[in-house]
Formats: sequence, structure tokens, C-alpha cells
Amino acid sequence: MEITRVDPPHLKEDGMTMGVQVTGAERVLYITGQPPIQPPEYPEPPADFETQARIVWQNLLSVLAEAGMTVENLVRVSTCLARRADRDVNSKVRDEFLAGHQPSMTIAIAGLWDESWLLEIDAIAVA
Repeated sequence: MEITRVDPPHLKEDGMTMGVQVTGAERVLYITGQPPIQPPEYPEPPADFETQARIVWQNLLSVLAEAGMTVENLVRVSTCLARRADRDVNSKVRDEFLAGHQPSMTIAIAGLWDESWLLEIDAIAVA
């Protein structure tokens, strides 16, 4: 399997890829939107955004691991933020978890299912 970033020169932006092309994949994993809860330690979301973001990414990594995958298998990550003010912290935590990997990404500001959730992330991975 090969994952190739597709970045037309006139659209290239540091830290972001414009597209991802996958060839030779045998499996596709669609990861449901992960909330900032993680029983038993966090049955309810903590109040601060950074802790919520770390919980969401840990949940995402758990789903990947269960499927025998890692962040390197991610080709698409969609993040919904409840507050525009959390963009910078979101980027910091995301970059830490992705460790240089650059899947196709979208970030939207939206109302979430539970008002105590400050973000939710869904993703697509291939292997």
C-alpha cells in the first residue's frame, strides 16, 4: 500500500496537505466521531479543552490499534470544534499525536451532540 500526498504548488501550505491518494490498500477503517469521554477515568468530559482533545486522540488511537493500524494509516481526519477560540490548542495537540504525519484534514466549528463536548473527531484509515 502507498499513501501519497497531493499538493499542487499554488495550494501548498506548511503543515497541511491538500489531498491524499491511496493505492494498493486492502482495508479501509471508518472511525466514528470520538467524544471526549473515556470510562472509567473520564465518564464525563473534563472542563478544559486540552484534556478533552487528548482523550479524543487517545480514543482514536485505541480504535486504530484495535484494527492493527497507527496514525500512519490515517488518510482523513475531520474535527468539529465547539469554540473557534480552541483552534490553536487543537492544532498543538493534533500535531503532537500525528507526529509529522499529514492526512487530509477538515476543521469545522459546530454545535456538538453534548454541550459539554468541546470537540469530536472522526477519521478514515487504510491498510
